[in-house]
Amino acid sequence: MKTSIGIAMIVLGGAWWALAGGCSEQSSAPAAKRAQPAAKPAPQPAKELTLDLGNKVTMKLVQIPAGKFMMGTPDGEKNRPPSESPQHEVTISSPFFMGVYELTQEQYEQIIGTNPSEFKGPKNPVETVSWDDAVEFCKKLSQKTGMTVRLPTEAEWEYACRAGSKTRFSFGDKDEDLCKYGNYCDKSNTPGRPWQDKDHNDGFDKTAPVGSLKPNDWGLYDMHGNVWEWCSDWYAYSYADAKSQDPQGPDSGTKRVMRGGSWSMKPWYARSAYRGDFKPDASHGGLGFRVVVSDRNRGQIEAPG
Repeated sequence: MKTSIGIAMIVLGGAWWALAGGCSEQSSAPAAKRAQPAAKPAPQPAKELTLDLGNKVTMKLVQIPAGKFMMGTPDGEKNRPPSESPQHEVTISSPFFMGVYELTQEQYEQIIGTNPSEFKGPKNPVETVSWDDAVEFCKKLSQKTGMTVRLPTEAEWEYACRAGSKTRFSFGDKDEDLCKYGNYCDKSNTPGRPWQDKDHNDGFDKTAPVGSLKPNDWGLYDMHGNVWEWCSDWYAYSYADAKSQDPQGPDSGTKRVMRGGSWSMKPWYARSAYRGDFKPDASHGGLGFRVVVSDRNRGQIEAPG
């Protein structure tokens, strides 16, 4: 089996148990001679990596560039808990590939052989998986492809989620716009939760098939909502001791980081900076993951099996 990196153009468009116009100026000059607005630069090609999982099941990842960003939130951000402070600059020193979608049930079943999900659907995100389960999947897929497949660090996850933005969400600051980008507890959910947003509708009661809503500017879907996503880090209660370059979290702990909110949560749990935590051997129906592959795995690789 071979895996390869292709070149493609990207077109740009919380857990169940918790929760035209413009100014114009008159001119006497002929229309043909009037200054024309500058054309927007054409989208740049993005490197993609497609992994063959077997049985016609594949996984698409997109390259996330190296760069710097402000991790955490400023003091004045709405719904900001203490765990998101202090806000600090982080450098991601090397590019990496990240799954365009949350891991699906058919992908998980192809590698592991079982599907533990509560809300079945081959294209729906796999859920009811522990951190230990997610790590085991990465180990087996690494063995199959000959690449290093792993969970993202917390810093990599937030950097990719923000996609260059500095707002509460990758698309802006407004909760009311989340239904276009993320599956959360809104009008479409089965009634019964006191935090349900009854003014907006993303169209999905429980989990949604991956890619059902709009992506962020780096072509990643469902970074807000749908299911929480495991990260590799042990959870720290603040960023007081965080490193500024390629941080990987504390050396030890009792809980692992999860990010992104889920289908039954309030909007603010799906913010780019929100940090969840859960025991690594525990799971529930709103918790899944997506994977990353190091950018050093380039070109065509002859993989075992």
